[in-house]
Amino acid sequence: MAKKKQENEKKKFDNPNVIGLHSEVLEQPITETLETNYMPYAMSVIVSRAIPEIDGFKPSHRKLLYTMYKMGLLNGPRQKSANIVGQTMRLNPHGDAAIYDTMVRLSAGHDALLTPFVDSKGNFGKVYSRDMSYAASRYTEARLAPICNEIFRDIDKDTVDMVDSYDGTQKEPSLLPTAFPNVLVSANSGIAVGMASEICGFNLNEVCSTAIAYLRDPECDLFETLPAPDFSTGGEIIFDREEMENIYRTGRGGFKIRAKWRYVPKDNIIEVYQIPYTTTTDIIIDKIVDLSKQGKVREINDIRDETDLNGLRIAIDLKRGTDPEKLMQKLFRMTTLQDTFSCNFNILVAGSPRVMGVREILEEWTAWRIESTKRRIYFDLQKKKEKLHLLKGLERILLDIDKAISIIRNTEQESDVVPNLMMGFGIDEIQANYVADIRLRNINREYILKRTAETSDLEKDIADLEATLNNRRKVKAVIIGELEKINEKYKTPRKTDLVYASEIPETPEEEPVNDYPVTVFLSKEGYLKKITAQSLRMSGEQKFKENDSLRLSFEAMNSHDLLVFTDRQQVYKAKLSDFDDTKASALGTYLATKLSMDEGEKVLTVMDPGDYNKDIILFFENGKAARIALSAYATKTNRKKLINAFSDKSPLVSAILLQEETNITCTSSDGRMLIFHSSLLATKTSKSTQGVGVMTLKKQKKLEDASLLEEKKVENVSRYRVKTIPAAGAILKPEDRGEQQMSLLDDKT
Repeated sequence: MAKKKQENEKKKFDNPNVIGLHSEVLEQPITETLETNYMPYAMSVIVSRAIPEIDGFKPSHRKLLYTMYKMGLLNGPRQKSANIVGQTMRLNPHGDAAIYDTMVRLSAGHDALLTPFVDSKGNFGKVYSRDMSYAASRYTEARLAPICNEIFRDIDKDTVDMVDSYDGTQKEPSLLPTAFPNVLVSANSGIAVGMASEICGFNLNEVCSTAIAYLRDPECDLFETLPAPDFSTGGEIIFDREEMENIYRTGRGGFKIRAKWRYVPKDNIIEVYQIPYTTTTDIIIDKIVDLSKQGKVREINDIRDETDLNGLRIAIDLKRGTDPEKLMQKLFRMTTLQDTFSCNFNILVAGSPRVMGVREILEEWTAWRIESTKRRIYFDLQKKKEKLHLLKGLERILLDIDKAISIIRNTEQESDVVPNLMMGFGIDEIQANYVADIRLRNINREYILKRTAETSDLEKDIADLEATLNNRRKVKAVIIGELEKINEKYKTPRKTDLVYASEIPETPEEEPVNDYPVTVFLSKEGYLKKITAQSLRMSGEQKFKENDSLRLSFEAMNSHDLLVFTDRQQVYKAKLSDFDDTKASALGTYLATKLSMDEGEKVLTVMDPGDYNKDIILFFENGKAARIALSAYATKTNRKKLINAFSDKSPLVSAILLQEETNITCTSSDGRMLIFHSSLLATKTSKSTQGVGVMTLKKQKKLEDASLLEEKKVENVSRYRVKTIPAAGAILKPEDRGEQQMSLLDDKT
């Protein structure tokens, strides 16, 4: 049966008619694959999804707003968001969740935009909080905000091209005819394929004033009307004119923005009430809590998120005697209370992505707006010409109304009415149709005189429109007039203040640490004590937990680092200054908790690396040793946990910090010892090196201890000394056993 089944499978594979299986594999060059498969996808993401266009909208924004406009939500009452999302799916081929996310970001309730386009009701979450999520679409309501009047005012006057929707069932605008430079007003970010866009928002009134100034003089000073970006979450921009000029010129760069805060002496708390646009309250609070746990920020008793309907509020309870100004400077340096906004003004212009400065963006928007304004003027001109043409025909009827009535009455067939009127009065078909459609009650001299009196006004309007259409300066004047009205109607103050960089006092990257000599004690259970020289002189016997004892001790400086080696091949870095000075009678700090070690992870040894210019020798149970430059552990970043910090091929027995070349003793579990010079070991730069053989071990035997010779009481040194390694060593004599230094394995016996 199995053989027959195998033969059937072979026949099925060899049959080219079976879908998905073929006897031949088609080969395709990678360049062709990229061209036919990858490039269309990349272009679709760039052009149709991630990068905003000159009207300041991405396709998802445009489809949503246009759907709401067609639903009558510009002046009508709010509707359920779920209904709006469902209607938008006729234009947007993405899912309802993506459409609702877009609506949330454009809403007034979410606070993501300085000038929101959706007037929302209900819980739309907050951009500055990760945990304040928005309600489902069935619970919220929305309509278009008043500012959308300036977006859709002329959309029915052929100001923009209308294109087919994705399924070809209806038309949608390729761009929205925004009457102001929304591309600078609305903050926008997107990640495409091989490129991204990050546009900061500017104040609507400042942008309109800048556009007016640019239309009057393209060489105007932008900083007079557009001093800096503005954000919906407020904060303070640390203003650097040279830095900002570079962003305005190139469209790339970054600037610093920080939170606003106030000190409340009565409660001894700091209130943070505005934060950078780039962060959230949750991120800030989590970071401050983490810094407090690490002992880097000790001035704080408690921190709470007290954000409510009145707005954002982070309350920081201070310890007595804390200087709030110094604490905030530290928090600005160590948390996202001060952050950097990176600009990348990448915008689609005529279907091509371009990174442009502010002046270039205004140039492109002006050219586009002039074109759409001229299309609107031309549309109005044609409508007035058509109306004038009809009134000219009506004037002919005024000559003899009775004749017109007689022609209509004496015409036997309805289809002959229009031709007879055309012949009787010398008018064309359009005019004749218009006359024929006049109601009976309007066939009176008064009505016809009133209508024909409009002719002179129409002729004047047509002349003005033609003059404007043929004069670029007059078209600009029309745009300026509209911008001035918008500026007056939607005027709002700046939310983000400017603080000049030169006015901010320079603070060191890290506060200076009091430097003084200390003695470090480590117990076998992983408790660490840091005792000053004065306290040590006055102390009695060292106190430890029950069944715990001293593992090692050494002298160091308070400003130095501390390297903690564990049994998981990990090394934790800390500052000795992060540990409180203590006394011999105290148990000390439990390192596993202090350094947030993994569950069950144990401390093997600790050391003071000094300036990281020395070497360290790691000895393993298999008789191998690895000499590693301490510089391998001197990370440039502030990483506190180094994984794969040494070899995992065999358990670590001992770690010796080499102050200089010296003699080292190794002792095995079968009672042998050898002494060798440290210069026999070559320095390695890789932390994970397995090392080289030092002591040759018998089966099931292991290296138990490695120490400096000066720490041992060895009388017959020449008996154990070797000139080459590896070596087996010699049997220990009773007089050479002495008091051996405790090794990392002592707690295992």
